[in-house]
Amino acid sequence: MTPDRLKYLKQLAQKFPTRSELGKEIMLLESVLSQPKGSELFISDVHGEYDSFQHMIRNGSGMIRQRLVKIFGESKSETELKSLASLIYYPEEKLKVLNLNKESVKSTLQDLSLLAKDFSSIYANRKLARLINSAYKAIILSLVCADYSNKDKRIYNNQLIDTIIDIEESEAIIIEICRFIQRLSIHSIHIIGDIYNRGPAAENILDDLLEYDSVDVQWGNHDIVWMGAACGSLACIANVIRLSLRYGNTSTLEKGYGINLIPLASFALEHYKEEESIHFDPKVDPEELINTSEKLLNRMMHKAISVIQFKLEDQLKMRQPGFNMNDQLIWENIDFKTFQIELEGKKYELHDKLLPTVDPNAPHELSSEEQDLMNVLELAFKESDRLQRHVKFLIGKGGMYKVTNNCLLYHGCIPLNEQGDLKEVDLLGQKLKGKALLDFLDAKVREAYFMESTDKEKQLAVDIIWYLWCGPDSPLFGKSKMTTFERYFITDTETHKENKSYYYQYRNDESTCDKILNDFGLTDENAIIINGHVPVVAKGGENPVKANGKLYVIDGGFSKAYQSKTGIAGYTLIFDQKGKQLISHMAFESKQKAIDEEIDIQSYETLYSPSSKVIRVKDIDDGPSLMEYIVDLKELMINYKRGKISGTKL
Repeated sequence: MTPDRLKYLKQLAQKFPTRSELGKEIMLLESVLSQPKGSELFISDVHGEYDSFQHMIRNGSGMIRQRLVKIFGESKSETELKSLASLIYYPEEKLKVLNLNKESVKSTLQDLSLLAKDFSSIYANRKLARLINSAYKAIILSLVCADYSNKDKRIYNNQLIDTIIDIEESEAIIIEICRFIQRLSIHSIHIIGDIYNRGPAAENILDDLLEYDSVDVQWGNHDIVWMGAACGSLACIANVIRLSLRYGNTSTLEKGYGINLIPLASFALEHYKEEESIHFDPKVDPEELINTSEKLLNRMMHKAISVIQFKLEDQLKMRQPGFNMNDQLIWENIDFKTFQIELEGKKYELHDKLLPTVDPNAPHELSSEEQDLMNVLELAFKESDRLQRHVKFLIGKGGMYKVTNNCLLYHGCIPLNEQGDLKEVDLLGQKLKGKALLDFLDAKVREAYFMESTDKEKQLAVDIIWYLWCGPDSPLFGKSKMTTFERYFITDTETHKENKSYYYQYRNDESTCDKILNDFGLTDENAIIINGHVPVVAKGGENPVKANGKLYVIDGGFSKAYQSKTGIAGYTLIFDQKGKQLISHMAFESKQKAIDEEIDIQSYETLYSPSSKVIRVKDIDDGPSLMEYIVDLKELMINYKRGKISGTKL
């Protein structure tokens, strides 16, 4: 035995100081290897739709409903099943409207215990204990883990339930078992990007995700711009505020993160009070705005921050020539005498000529008042504790991609060339492609967050976050350029085009998907890509399964803004011990209707890819590392028995 190995085993002995404790751990871990794998939920492009997201998590993406039918389908009516499901999803609220007598409370506790027992069968007891954060942990485990085929156990549990009812603790126990069932239904959550923007409560989604043990996020383009804002990127801050105003949704900024927009409102009222361009009206249903005054103020603020954004972005493009975006400069291509802009050799007239804060002699420079405003906003983003906590979570639990259980997860795309091969991207003097490109960009995002502000590389790293938002070879953006200015100021729609990456042309090609998978080290024929970013137009006949099952696109329009186009309200993918289910979901009406009218999200199995055998823990990514650890523990046990290493307890 080498000295290093001996040192490691002695350190391990500190954790298991006796043979009995060590033996117990080995036995438990060996049994875990043989257990079926837990359910993984893959979900994408949530876009701040908190109520829909929360319901999806509470109903296990439809898995709870499936189990209810399996267990009680022959003994309960459809009405009874819906009522029980609604109780499981919203126990606190539902109990207030249900008039449960002693007998119905007893039957409800028994039903919930049976359902929890069915879900818990794949988990070790200590894992179950970790999922319950309640003073009633022992009671709940007793109910759930009981052997109901044993007469004495049945008598014991019936008495336990009677006592729970007699001392009037049934409501508390029901609530805790329902929460337990919700947690049991999903072992781990993978968010394939875009938690932010569009919807009103991304911050609440992140609060919920913070509570989960097993969760990861593959950054989306809308996530990355918020992350950049939190790191102090002025261009990202301007983009975040502009998008919030564009969709008439400043709730996340103001209520969620405490970002005060009064300074922007004051600035806009002073400089843009004559603003009449309808292009800066918010994209919302008219009834969502309080009144005409709110609409006008939103328009003025929207225009003011947009002009600031375009200035900051031109500055950034000039500051970072290695981004290769000088051909996308705006202000230097405008003739302020004729109000024409030259783009790709053609001239276009600006239909909006009101630019009171633009100096024709230095059009890309912020005025002193604009600079003061951005300084105030930058400080607000940096000092928002909740925002910083959420971005720290996204950094710690997230990345540009993830490889897990033979699946490659990423939000946007992998840059490809015209031939469908991995594109060699020239960025900052480096030529990178595929995994190497994503690894490089991932590292820069982390540098932007953790580097001291005095570090010379800090500015470059922060600017790269903005590049990820809209750069021509950004894997999160996937287009040649972002034509925001053109959409606001130029009538000719030819200038609005944003050419998609060749990835979207080739992602239905099986050999192309194999190239991508192989580059990330996935050579198994059953390896797949799980992708989001571009909504699948289901009502137009588009299939979310590409390349003969090599690639799954699970953005089906979770955001309400996309649902009229897609015809559905998103896809989720469930991967459990039996295989993979791709499920399409219809729109969620409201939490109140889910409680009062017991309306669930209607879900339809789009594809089921069964495994040829039950997939167990030993068969997934956790298996090899767990088996290696067991080998170490067994070696320590041998050394205990031979007296070569002594336990730290007698």
